[in-house]
Amino acid sequence: MREKLADYRLFFTVLVANLALSLWQPETARLAALNSTGFLLEVLSIVPPVMVLMGLLDVWVPRRLVEAHLGPDSGAVGAGVAMLLGTAAAGPLYAAFPVAVSLRKKGARLANIVIFLGTWGAIKIPMILMESSFISLRFALLRLMLTVPCILACGYLMERLMPERELEEETGAAGA
Repeated sequence: MREKLADYRLFFTVLVANLALSLWQPETARLAALNSTGFLLEVLSIVPPVMVLMGLLDVWVPRRLVEAHLGPDSGAVGAGVAMLLGTAAAGPLYAAFPVAVSLRKKGARLANIVIFLGTWGAIKIPMILMESSFISLRFALLRLMLTVPCILACGYLMERLMPERELEEETGAAGA
């Protein structure tokens, strides 16, 4: 029972903080509760479709396909595929993590997972279109030219800093 409650410690911490805040600043507490509720509803509206996507990915995409295009021997093509998947994605970044875990379980290389996550967070096709229409095409392309090498560097650096055996130990411990 104690372990189950520990899983919800963030929720309980926010709840206690909000209750304490309501004693001193009731209006601020009301706004905080509204913001927390809004965020919770947003997450609950996104998580079910992501879980359906995860199930479809598990069933429809064979492991050998992921290993061939995103696996250890995929090279620059793997980085390109990871970037393509990240730019075509929709939704907030927290929706990308279950997809990344699924790709990892199917044999994707760590660098490609980091590249996928970085691209999802920083480079989306709609974002580039919005930037170019509101700020300028020059700004959007310059930001893109600066962002892509940084994402690639982060992916490969993460792979160097987090050796495969350590990653397997971490994910094995998390899954237990």
